[in-house]
Amino acid sequence: MAQHSQTGRDPVPSSGPIGILGGTFDPIHHGHLRLAEEVADGLGFIQVRIIPARIPPHRATPSVTSAHRLEMVRLACSGNPRFQVDEREYLREGPSYTVDTLAELRAEFGAEQPLCLLMGVDAYLALTTWSRWEQLFALSHIVIAQRPGFDLDASQLPAALAREHLARRTRASADLCIEPAGRVLAMDIPPLEISATAIRAALREGRSARYLLPDAVLDYIDRNRLYKDFDAG
Repeated sequence: MAQHSQTGRDPVPSSGPIGILGGTFDPIHHGHLRLAEEVADGLGFIQVRIIPARIPPHRATPSVTSAHRLEMVRLACSGNPRFQVDEREYLREGPSYTVDTLAELRAEFGAEQPLCLLMGVDAYLALTTWSRWEQLFALSHIVIAQRPGFDLDASQLPAALAREHLARRTRASADLCIEPAGRVLAMDIPPLEISATAIRAALREGRSARYLLPDAVLDYIDRNRLYKDFDAG
């Protein structure tokens, strides 16, 4: 069984980077889980913290409550000992700002523990819209999951982010172990064409969503009649 954290203070193995994957998870699906697994394997993570946002700052109000979304994440991560469900944003009042979460994790794990924030290309392109985004680099590395063959060019980025990107980018995964924070690494991940929006639409319309998300999550959705009547975005 995966460990489940009430406060995010569970013991951590002694060496190697820790991955951090946040999101609305409305609902969590195989695309989220496979991304976390691929990056963890490819970069030698000792643990991946899966952190559901209670109040996502950049998205519409989630379709279901934060309690339901957290429980679906627990079910999805059960059985993977490398995945650690972290409830800190669920327990914290106000918007779920990533910079606050990383600051808490940094305080708990200490100055030398490598932390790696996982995100997709679209999220990285919009990074300058995040709260106190410049502080993220002092708190963790950033790992960008991109499609094979895609080349993230600094010219695609806002000027302020382009400067940080050029100064911090690396192709050497070893840098994520040697240093605790501050690097940006893009990693090719074969995409699974699964979206939470499409899953919600299928469920709302009475179509099957099986094999798009774990059976335990789908069964939970059915038992609680989630996503049946509306879609908030």
